[in-house]
Amino acid sequence: MSEHAVAWLRELGAREIAHPGGTLLAHVERVRELLASWGARPALQGAGLCHAFYGTDGFPTALLPLARRAELASLIGDEAEEIVYLYAACDRAASHPALAREEAAFRDRFTGRVHSPALELRRDLAELSAANELDLARIDPAFRVARGAELLALFTRWRALLSEPARRECRAVLGG
Repeated sequence: MSEHAVAWLRELGAREIAHPGGTLLAHVERVRELLASWGARPALQGAGLCHAFYGTDGFPTALLPLARRAELASLIGDEAEEIVYLYAACDRAASHPALAREEAAFRDRFTGRVHSPALELRRDLAELSAANELDLARIDPAFRVARGAELLALFTRWRALLSEPARRECRAVLGG
């Protein structure tokens, strides 16, 4: 899966798209590697590699339109694609504060729909979000200075959703 996904990322121009720390391709590969180092299951690693396919609330450049979700799912599997969609659809300002609550109010930025994803999906979203932001914080000292305290507070609120390796990485990169 990984080799085919990387080939498709290249074909769609991810190694030419500027991103903190180099290119979008370099970033998504680092996110997948970080998730793997935390012991994430293959579906979550695949989602880490492909998390920017539809753009995100923090990085609007999309490699594929949502109408092509089935193509990504056929490459990485339905479970991984569902995580990619959830990550891309996340209205961060509306969803992040409540993500760890039992009845999380997740707002889909594409549809406007508000719902409460299953706990495992919320854990996947938190883990992927942590890997994404921690990669940026490790690569870009200015990003870490500007956003580190805010991210540490967020990930502390998400403690119950994050794996122990992710929590350790948060402390190592962001302090606390």
